Amino acid sequence: MRASVLVTRASFPDIVARLRVHFDVTDNPDDTLWTQPELIARLQGKSAALTAGSDRIDATLLDACPQLKAVCNIGVGYNNVDVEACTARGVLVTNTPDVLTDTTADFGFALMMAAARRVTESERFLRRGEWTKTGRYDMFVGSDVHGSTLGILGMGRIGQAIARRGALGFGMRVIYHNRSQLSPDIEASCGARYVDKDTLLLEADHLVIVVPYSASSHHAIGLQELRKMKSSATLTNIARGGVVDDAALAEALAEGSIAAAGLDVFEGEPAVNPALLALSNVVLTPHIGSASVSTRRAMASLCVDNLLAALGLGATPGKPPTPVNPRVLTGAPAAV
Repeated sequence: MRASVLVTRASFPDIVARLRVHFDVTDNPDDTLWTQPELIARLQGKSAALTAGSDRIDATLLDACPQLKAVCNIGVGYNNVDVEACTARGVLVTNTPDVLTDTTADFGFALMMAAARRVTESERFLRRGEWTKTGRYDMFVGSDVHGSTLGILGMGRIGQAIARRGALGFGMRVIYHNRSQLSPDIEASCGARYVDKDTLLLEADHLVIVVPYSASSHHAIGLQELRKMKSSATLTNIARGGVVDDAALAEALAEGSIAAAGLDVFEGEPAVNPALLALSNVVLTPHIGSASVSTRRAMASLCVDNLLAALGLGATPGKPPTPVNPRVLTGAPAAV
């Protein structure tokens, strides 16, 4: 009897077809957002699930779905999954790192530049028909990116990719803050220098947030931090909603504590703080940092590779490429 798996969100049909060769697949081509009870109902009898950030995988769901062996999440982040609860129940969790690094770094840089040069603000002005004469000398003047100071909070793969773009492509002075300092070789390859968090805030002309979300990083950037920044500075968040206090950011933007912001992630998304929506000096995008065709295909394909391996199939049976809780694979007890 073939195992059954669930694909919770719409995906590329040809990639989902790889699963149909081996399993009975229930998918969601209409991309309906299921409630928690609906998700639990659809997971009954399923051995594995290909999930997305909108799916909450917690102890309640796991206890209601005892046959579940693997949760294969699309994305680097997995804060929608209670990994500890999965590990305690022997459920493997996987994610899709690496394949989206450069695409997300490209987008972060684009968002930063759009905020610095007031791209969306000036586009709205043009579309409203307000461009009726040659512009004044100060019409939509913004701040330069080349030759400025790029500050990065969180220096993982994506942070390092952004640093390289800034240092090598735009001649930026790159400073960063991280839980731990990188090795001298990696710092040299990124053209980056480690500083404490206060120095980062005080000196950055353009601050990019790439730190993973956790309880310790919740509201790592609040009003106190924003008021330490230059009034001419920009902030770009491509990390996770909740790392930045959105209400505090809206207040800082309105009062001129910083000049502009570019946001791809939000607290409580897809809802967006109304105060941010009312501001002209913030560029807003709907969590599309990895949204190129090739990268989204690579993410979906890696997710399928993980699921196949988790159920003993594929190129590396029993050895998923990117496990989050590899203790499950060895049968080691969960950490207490």
